[in-house]
Amino acid sequence: MRLVLLGAPGSGKGTQAERLKQQLAIPHISTGDLLRAAVRAGTPLGLKAKAVMDAGQLVSDDIVLGMLEERLRQPDAASGFILDGYPRNLAQCAALQALLERLGQPLDVAIKLDVPSELIVERIAGRAAKEGRKDDTPETVRERLRVYAEQTEPVASYFERIGKLRCVDGVGELEDISRRVLAALPQTLTA
Repeated sequence: MRLVLLGAPGSGKGTQAERLKQQLAIPHISTGDLLRAAVRAGTPLGLKAKAVMDAGQLVSDDIVLGMLEERLRQPDAASGFILDGYPRNLAQCAALQALLERLGQPLDVAIKLDVPSELIVERIAGRAAKEGRKDDTPETVRERLRVYAEQTEPVASYFERIGKLRCVDGVGELEDISRRVLAALPQTLTA
């Protein structure tokens, strides 16, 4: 099973990815985690990324895609993977599709967790209060949601056009959401 999890910040992608990782026995791959691990390990791509980040810039799509390719070539990803946080825009979408074709690992499905914006603001504000994070103000979260709608929402439309998108209601009890996510997976791949 090769899948992409889509959804706004705070929609529960990471939580659902971890649950799917256990149920499907495939790795959960977060590009943010890959980036931090490569920097810590001092890999060639990690060193490039660190130089860019130290200069206060965003890491290029080429560097992120290179890290992703290295990760997808590891043996544990041969039977599938869960991508969380990538692709974030249409350029990354095209690059991912080309990479997966080159690796002979076509994408099976993109699952989008649908959660109303105001509920996301509440979720993140609650998490911020619990974790003592001052950077997740309602105004900051609303801005992240605006950027998501502008840049990442078209990715869902792309996957819909190619027949890979499944939308799942991301509201409710964790177990219920997980059941809906599992039910949205292509059945021939989960049997």
